Amino acid sequence: MRAMSKRDLARLERELVACLTDGCETAKAEIVGFSWLTHRLDPNAIPASLRVTWVFEYEADKAAALAGEAKARMLTLTGQALQEAGVHLDHLAWHVRFDSEQACIASHAGDWKRRLQQG
Repeated sequence: MRAMSKRDLARLERELVACLTDGCETAKAEIVGFSWLTHRLDPNAIPASLRVTWVFEYEADKAAALAGEAKARMLTLTGQALQEAGVHLDHLAWHVRFDSEQACIASHAGDWKRRLQQG
């Protein structure tokens, strides 16, 4: 993908936030223990650098969701959001991470910025 102008990048960020927020709100109503999601994107490596992180309150909730049908649902919601935002990925699952507040507190003292930068 060619380098994006600042205007195009800002538009993409707005689209991603809006579309992922819709998926997040849907998931909150459907998936036990799911809390929020976020994304990271390096403007110099779009779309390869895109990472979407789904965050649960507790590790047990995350494990239960990943062992059941909720994982497929989260991947579907992510794919729909990215498609609506105009982002096309060959291997969606590679761009999606699952995490928990509990794990962030234990390993990064609740510092999500630092935790997300590491992976």
